[in-house]
Amino acid sequence: MQGYYIKKLGQHRGSPRVWLEGTQTERAGFSAGQRFDIQVQDSMVVLQANPDGSRVVSGKKNGERNNPVIDINSKELLAIFDGMASIRVVVKKDQIYLLPLASEIKKRERFTRLRQKLERGDALTIGSLSHGGGVLSHAIHSGLKKSGISSRLAFANEIRGELLEHASTHNDAWDGDTQILAAPMQELAFDERGVASIPKVEILEMGLPCSGASRAGRSKRGLAHPEEHPEVGHLVVSALVIASKSNAAIILLENVPEYAQSASADILRNQLRDMGYKTHERILSGKEWGVLENRNRWCMVAATEGVDFDFDQLHPGTPTTKKVSDILDKGITPDDPCWREFGYLKSKEIRDSEKGNGFGMQIVSPDDLSVPTIRKGYHKGGSTDPLVKHPSNPDLLRQFTAGEHARIKNVPENLVSGLSNTIAHEVLGQGIVYPPFMALGKHVGESLNKLVSGDDDASTNEVPTTKPS
Repeated sequence: MQGYYIKKLGQHRGSPRVWLEGTQTERAGFSAGQRFDIQVQDSMVVLQANPDGSRVVSGKKNGERNNPVIDINSKELLAIFDGMASIRVVVKKDQIYLLPLASEIKKRERFTRLRQKLERGDALTIGSLSHGGGVLSHAIHSGLKKSGISSRLAFANEIRGELLEHASTHNDAWDGDTQILAAPMQELAFDERGVASIPKVEILEMGLPCSGASRAGRSKRGLAHPEEHPEVGHLVVSALVIASKSNAAIILLENVPEYAQSASADILRNQLRDMGYKTHERILSGKEWGVLENRNRWCMVAATEGVDFDFDQLHPGTPTTKKVSDILDKGITPDDPCWREFGYLKSKEIRDSEKGNGFGMQIVSPDDLSVPTIRKGYHKGGSTDPLVKHPSNPDLLRQFTAGEHARIKNVPENLVSGLSNTIAHEVLGQGIVYPPFMALGKHVGESLNKLVSGDDDASTNEVPTTKPS
């Protein structure tokens, strides 16, 4: 290749126009007075040098120099670029190729692939990054099913291989063909062999690690901004590389609310826009969906142009009133050994109070209607982790079990069954509350159904293109 250019597509007398001059023609060996032919081949226009060709390279005087110029102004020859603002120009010896932008080709491919699968009733494929225990994947899979759309997990990437192994046998979003990609995301994204194995999917979901964006994470490391985190601050780059390769029609991202103000979020918004997506954002609250744990998560949905998605139309159903007593394990008796005094936490509470830092213990009673946020490291017994009050002895407390933790978040218990108490709490504590994201999956499915139901302009046969501004 002698040259690669992005050029704006002009307009002249009602027809598209491509104007090439200087190095854009010279590097192909086209000089003023030389003859060439023009051919339309599939999705590109080829200019081929030919001594007997039907067209002649023009010349434009620039001082003593006669600049070679090629001016193509034709609806017929440039019809494949209809509606596009810019095109690619690739220069080789004796040839010049005019092609749609790579972003346009990808946009058309994913939209067409999505619509064809929906029309045939084929299962949509899902890719998952930072899969963890697969709670988000399962919620989206279940929500799509409620909208009448079947789906399957095509690949799952997670740094902890043992979590992928567990999910492969406990998560029904998986099937026998789901690819296990057990590797750091940054290694996978920049491994030519690894990234080549990533298939195209219709939906890509991710819960990028929040260690750098959460208030606790930034405070603990003294980070000036989330991207400063040495282990996860840069993962937005890897995520975009994989998003480009998988070319999903819908991209779903969840994170802590603070992530919305990060530089990474701005990079996502701008790069996804340039890739042909429209981004939508909303805080999804556990309380709105009647979940005991009022965990708030920021969610971004990037929908490819042509798919009508509206977060304002996502409404919680009528939540049922639930008490902590509804989720407690009935087999834990008042004399069970899990009840303890937690003297070290009570002493720490007194010291913290004397310092005036306000870090107090959070005691939960069976009649309570909510539970404080349960974090990833809950099994460590931190000073602000919620503890259950003993039914009769005010000196005794206990931690929630993994099963109770799952029920607090309305997560299907089978997703963590068989895991150790430590790992189960980690999976649940770093994940989502389930109902809002299952509702999101259903809402996405309903938006996609419009493509084939005739209820929306996007159901026409025209593949969307970027209109000139």
